[in-house]
Amino acid sequence: MSNDVVILTEAAALHIKEMIKHNEEEGALLRVSVKGGGCSGLSYGMGFDHEVKENDLHSEQHGIQILVDKEDAAILKGTKIDFKQSMMGGGFTIENPNAIASCGCGSSFRTATATGTPEEC
Repeated sequence: MSNDVVILTEAAALHIKEMIKHNEEEGALLRVSVKGGGCSGLSYGMGFDHEVKENDLHSEQHGIQILVDKEDAAILKGTKIDFKQSMMGGGFTIENPNAIASCGCGSSFRTATATGTPEEC
């Protein structure tokens, strides 16, 4: 059993590597976060960072360095990030076992203990 907070699939890692190269972000780490907002109260954030902060949990999967702030870890524990390609293009999918409600767009959610700050859709 892994201690990783977030599980990154190989497909997601390959796409992130392409994004790092395309955006000239060599050496970047992937930061996965949670913030208030969205129609269900919380929304996901993903972006590149170049430094590990004191409050970060740090792991590596498929050659990608992943950062999660300790405050977000309980909300994100077990979250799977994948990349799916379809006829309409591609995109990241996020499956969070802690989410008890999510909106139609799939990027906003809430958990039993964290409701965030819901907004109008």
